[in-house]
Amino acid sequence: MKELILKKITQNKHAYYEYFIEKKIEAGIVLLGWEVKSARSNMVTIDNSYISFDNKEAYIYNSIFQTNVTQFYNKVYNAARIRKLLLKKNELLFLMETVKQKGYTIVVLDLYWRHAWIKINIGIAKGKKKYDKRDIIDAHTWKKEKVNILKYIK
Repeated sequence: MKELILKKITQNKHAYYEYFIEKKIEAGIVLLGWEVKSARSNMVTIDNSYISFDNKEAYIYNSIFQTNVTQFYNKVYNAARIRKLLLKKNELLFLMETVKQKGYTIVVLDLYWRHAWIKINIGIAKGKKKYDKRDIIDAHTWKKEKVNILKYIK
């Protein structure tokens, strides 16, 4: 049996800080050849990326695939172009209904290799308030302090 090979290209850690992630969905992404090459060399930024809909299709905005200057010096490529997502019809309808009715946001969480394909992990997210962020930071600092205290007690 074949093993499932997942190799992470990049991750949006800022999304986990800004939003509560309610559900995650895996999707394909339409890329050009030079974008795949930049993904292989980890020259991708998805920090402020989000998903929007147009004509019953999902598109990713603000994802930046940087070009390799030594290979592409004779052409100008748009590094921040709008890219289409590949989703099943029922997933697409579910996402559109969720955003429209409940006021959720769809953000990009991960970009990774799944065998020979680049996949994207998107999340249905609800924004955090300032006090939610503070509570999470306090919980993390207490966890670190607790480990240090227990280390010295033993």
